[in-house]
Formats: sequence, structure tokens, C-alpha cells
Amino acid sequence: MTTRFESDALLFEAPNWSPDGQTLYVNGDGNLYRLGVEEGDLEQIDLGGLPEINNDHMLSPDGRTMYLSCQDGHIYAFDLVGGVSRRVTNDRGPKFSHYLHGVSPDGQTLAYIGLSTASGDVVTNVYTIPAVGGEDVQITDDGYPDDGSEFSPDGQWIYFNSERGSTLPGHAQLFRVPVAGGAPEQLTFDERVNWFPHPSPTEGRLVYASFPPGTLGHPEDVDVIVRVLEEDGTSRDLMHLFGGQGTINVPSWSPDGRRIAFVSYPIGDAMSGSLSD
Repeated sequence: MTTRFESDALLFEAPNWSPDGQTLYVNGDGNLYRLGVEEGDLEQIDLGGLPEINNDHMLSPDGRTMYLSCQDGHIYAFDLVGGVSRRVTNDRGPKFSHYLHGVSPDGQTLAYIGLSTASGDVVTNVYTIPAVGGEDVQITDDGYPDDGSEFSPDGQWIYFNSERGSTLPGHAQLFRVPVAGGAPEQLTFDERVNWFPHPSPTEGRLVYASFPPGTLGHPEDVDVIVRVLEEDGTSRDLMHLFGGQGTINVPSWSPDGRRIAFVSYPIGDAMSGSLSD
């Protein structure tokens, strides 16, 4: 493990990589920052008046566009070169919010979690929408809590976490569903609470955040394990750390599939963003 950056002033979260492997992007205090992988300090990016962002952000495959979930419940596209932004998502009413989690390998489609409270309960499902804007497509349609939807490198699957595999509240496991539609396939079957599956860009493995048994949701400031799920279904622990929410909420692999960027929050120490081989 290599510690790249530490701060005791800014709570930063959710690192992801530029396609050329030279830059990391993180959020903090509603803003977006860039950080050189090898050197330099955090540099705030002027988002041109966009609403405050949360920790769901990711780049287009060409590295020009950053897609961002904002606190107004919508997803925006921000041109990192030209500084121009546009709203991607549709107005589905005040009781519906969009949480971005995936960009297809061809850059044409976004995967997001739609959260609705129209029924009085919180209902989350997996959706897709064209990156240029357009009609939403609902991929899952049920009452199970779903989150963390992300495309496979071949664009044929959407990986996500869900509580559909258990009657125990909060007991999320990892699943995948065909983009073209079909029944979700369960991938993990253990006693821990598993969130945010991120497929490797080069190998048939996933990295994900594993919370202690009995965890509800994906809180911050807990002992978690960053785990790797191999293509044959076996898993191994990559790192034990104090983190949780914000550790690896977004795609975390380096473009060459050799490193993972993550954030930990050491007790009584600085908040540190770290790179791990």
C-alpha cells in the first residue's frame, strides 16, 4: 500500500482514475478535486455553478466528461476541458432522485440507482439512461434495496449490490443482471454485508467493500474489508481498514487493472487517500 495524500481539514471520498492513469478525482464538501497519482496537492475544479455534488462521480472513457450526481437529485455531465455542464436526467418528480454509479465502456449509457419515496417507503431500483439524455430504462423493478450499479468491461452486464438474497434487513450481497434484461444472478453468499462491486478493466474479478454482519446501509467510520472476488467465485481480503461510506463508492481500478484507489479514515489521524497494488 502507498499512501498518496492525507488531510485533517477536508473529508474527501470516492477516488477514481483518469483513463491515462495519471490523475485521481475525489469529492469533498460538495466539490470535485483532482490529484496527480504521483505528486501534487488537491486542486479544486470549478464546476461552474452546479449544485453541490455527492460522492457518485465518474469519467467518460475518453476522459473529457465527468458525470456527477448532485444534491438536487439529478445527474449532470461536466466538460472538464470546456467547463460547460448539462443536466442528463429527466424530471421524474420531487420524490425521485438519481444516483450515478456506472458509465458503459462505449460511453453511450449511464447506469444509476433511482430512489423513489412516492409510495411513502424508500424504493431503489437499477436504471439506465443515454449519456446524451433521453428515455430511462428500468432494469430492476421490485421492492428490494439495490445500489452500486456498474457496467462490466464488455458492457453486457450491470453489477450491483442488493438485499434480495436475504430476509435479514441490511444483508446486501453482490449480483449482476444482463443489460438486455433478465433475472439477477447472485455472486456472493457470505454473512458479511457487501457493497459497491467494481469489475476489473483487465481481469474477470471484482473489488468491493465488505461491512460487518448486521450493518444497515453503508455507514462511514466502521471497520471494513476491501475484498476481491475472483472469476471462479473465491474471494480474498485485500485490505482491512477504518472507512466505509466513501472508501470505494465509485470505480476504483487503475486503467491497467494493477492498482486500486481507496480512502480510509484513521481514528485520531488524518483522513488519508491511499493507492494499493
